[in-house]
Amino acid sequence: MKGRVLVLGRFGGRELAARLHDGRLEDLLLAPPEAETAPPAPETILRAVVGRPVKGLGGAFVDLPGGAKGFLRQTRGLAPGARVIVQVAGPAEPGKAVPVTTRLLIKGRTVILTPGAPGINISRAIREPEPRARLDAIARAGMDGADAGLGLILRSAAADADDTEIAGELAELRALAERLLADTDGPPERLLDAPGPHDLAWRDWAHPLPDLLEQGPDALAALGVEAMLDALLRDRADLPGGAHMIIEPTRALVAVDVNTGADTSPAAGLKANLAAARDLPRQLRLRGLGGQITVDFAPMPKRDRNVLEQALRAAIRKDGAEITLAGWTPLGNFELQRRRDRPALRSLLAP
Repeated sequence: MKGRVLVLGRFGGRELAARLHDGRLEDLLLAPPEAETAPPAPETILRAVVGRPVKGLGGAFVDLPGGAKGFLRQTRGLAPGARVIVQVAGPAEPGKAVPVTTRLLIKGRTVILTPGAPGINISRAIREPEPRARLDAIARAGMDGADAGLGLILRSAAADADDTEIAGELAELRALAERLLADTDGPPERLLDAPGPHDLAWRDWAHPLPDLLEQGPDALAALGVEAMLDALLRDRADLPGGAHMIIEPTRALVAVDVNTGADTSPAAGLKANLAAARDLPRQLRLRGLGGQITVDFAPMPKRDRNVLEQALRAAIRKDGAEITLAGWTPLGNFELQRRRDRPALRSLLAP
């Protein structure tokens, strides 16, 4: 199916949202299993109690609701025992503390409230002077009388929204932010749940509006999303021309092996490697993989490495994820690091 398609459905009884472009899966969100012991999802806002700083780690453990532990790096001015409002900054790795931050982001579709980061900022994607002036006026009116430490970002979606929608969302999120920041008394407590996949999809994916919105119990199967999910649970990702890459997460790193298939010529190696570089950021995002990534590209002349790196950098810029390129190792592998921004897909679907 051509165009941008947003699919909202349920998989295994849980919310699932998928974003497709010309029939290719571009992004995927699946709700975690409901369990009392499950760690809080990214964007959850909690009241926590600060513990003692840990030398060598550059932060402190904090007590979270239910006896869980979080790790906080912004501890300046916080004494042990202090109550603090934190937000889950990323998925918790097995056996490790939940990463939390005091730098809250309270997001809406058109605006983001930024406690502790004052000022009014307008998305750089909005370039024309007239809409920027209009949005600045709405923002200043909506933030009039707000706490000096409360900041605001107008998102790119605000350019196409009417004044009433923006002002209404701003008023709602400002009231929520002020309530949360004042709620520091008491034991560890969950103050605001993270949005589910459907809300996240509408908030973050619906600008510009999709060409088609599909909802209902049959939408996933009809558009092939269930089959795409099954493919993501396999280690093999097919590439054009019969090539493929094997993506294997381990405890220490994610290993990626690029293979040309039947044609083992240098030209085929370069072709397969370029295809892998262009698709790797998408594959990591869809599979929910991060941390250290080691890629064993197919054999090719060293003179082609620069071309390959350019293709990889372009794919990373388009993807928008926080990825750092470490470069080539003495053994000829390529290393990069990707920020963990969601749980691994396999962990969400594990029985």
